[in-house]
Amino acid sequence: MNKKGLAILLRSKMRPLSPASKVSQLQAAPLEGSKIATQNASSNIQRDFGQVRESMHSIISMNKKEILDTALTDFSEGYFSLSHENRHKLLLVLAREYDLNRTQVRELMKQYVGFEIPKGDGPDEYGEMDAQLSAFYRIERNLRHALNPMYAVLFERLNTHPGGLKFLASIRADILSIIADENIASLRALDAYLKEKLITWLSPANLELHQITWDDPASLLEKIVAYEAVHPISNLIDLKRRLGIGRRCFGYIHPAIPGEPLIFIEVALMKNIACSIQEVLWHDPPAPECEATTALFYSISSTQPGLAGINLGKFLIKRVIYLVKKDMPNISNFATLSPIPGFMQWLLSKLASSESSGPIFCENILKPEEEKALVDAYAHSTAGKNGMEILLHLLASTNHEWTQSDKLISELEPILLRLCARYLLREKKRGKALDSVANFHLQNGAMIGRLNWMADRSDKGLSQSGGIMVNYIYSLEHIEDYAQAYFSTGHIQASPDVHHYTEPLEKSEDSIN
Repeated sequence: MNKKGLAILLRSKMRPLSPASKVSQLQAAPLEGSKIATQNASSNIQRDFGQVRESMHSIISMNKKEILDTALTDFSEGYFSLSHENRHKLLLVLAREYDLNRTQVRELMKQYVGFEIPKGDGPDEYGEMDAQLSAFYRIERNLRHALNPMYAVLFERLNTHPGGLKFLASIRADILSIIADENIASLRALDAYLKEKLITWLSPANLELHQITWDDPASLLEKIVAYEAVHPISNLIDLKRRLGIGRRCFGYIHPAIPGEPLIFIEVALMKNIACSIQEVLWHDPPAPECEATTALFYSISSTQPGLAGINLGKFLIKRVIYLVKKDMPNISNFATLSPIPGFMQWLLSKLASSESSGPIFCENILKPEEEKALVDAYAHSTAGKNGMEILLHLLASTNHEWTQSDKLISELEPILLRLCARYLLREKKRGKALDSVANFHLQNGAMIGRLNWMADRSDKGLSQSGGIMVNYIYSLEHIEDYAQAYFSTGHIQASPDVHHYTEPLEKSEDSIN
């Protein structure tokens, strides 16, 4: 093993390649990138809360560059040395004591509504109107300034400080963590403001699209291993395969955070659209690139929890599509092989309602023939139970016993595929797809192309979606139209094959309407 491989191995704390089965490698737990910052922080000497707070106040209130630079450094270092409780306390201070001055805003608003809007009908009156409008311009300018919270100064100055952009992302990650546990209005306002600023600072014009290869520094490759969130990288051979022939990896890098992609996407160049993740990760050797017709996006991972809700992936996918198309004219199909992370949670909650509410008050999501088939097949072991209760019993087993029986797999396939199609096409939240991954690709202009049975038999894949994966298709000529239709009306584009699973239900609803 060369020095570079050894460095990645040691830094990422990966196990050397063992004779373990491919399935167990696919199920390996991902390394948590969030631990990197925690480990770095723990090496710092813990500072007094009051000192860190004073540094924060100095950044907001002072203008002398020499003092400001020192305060920025002290605050950055001091923040990471604080305990979780003290960070929580500091962010509450920032949100509440450095918010905007509402007394000043109210005064300015009173002055503003007290002025009478000048009226003039001819050129001769423009000069007089300008004089009268000057008061409006002055108050409007003062209002814009007053409506900026005081913590805006902290964010702006940190953004220009070395390492400040990544520090701001870490601060937002802490804010999101607190909001997840406590619904605090001032912290939600702080988060909304910081999110808007990060969206501006991380616009695509400020990001470099970088193709990640084995020739990149070990420090960068280590981060790819650590942050891969969809299909964990199990060892060095796995990493080299994903960066080798027939594969591509692209990431967005910001100049203020060199050597660390904010988000990255993994691509497989294939002859056809893959129908299982095993085909992608363990297709060895890969097809010659000159024979490939399909670019398959099989993993997209964000490296910064603090950038949640900032859709960098939308721009990344589109830029990668056009770059691959430019470099490889033989590629005509662009698709994903994606997980369906919310399907089993939704399905199990539906099935559980039959036990808690009873058959009269809950929705029976099974067709009559599906109900009968389940009751007849398992009458000997589940006497007195209805079809939904039987299905819940089969799917809720912790070890996924049902996947060990070819008979069960065959019997459940049409039922779960139909219910999965319903989940993707019909289950919505605020007019958009309930599934987070589906919503991401649909808002980017994709269509639902195909459902794939037993496409991910890892423990994670079975727990999240019963092993089902979905291909989202990116059609170059329709991307913008599909995205606009989904944005404006929530309309979900899907292939006839996917619609076929829910056709009887859709036709019956059409006849009622």
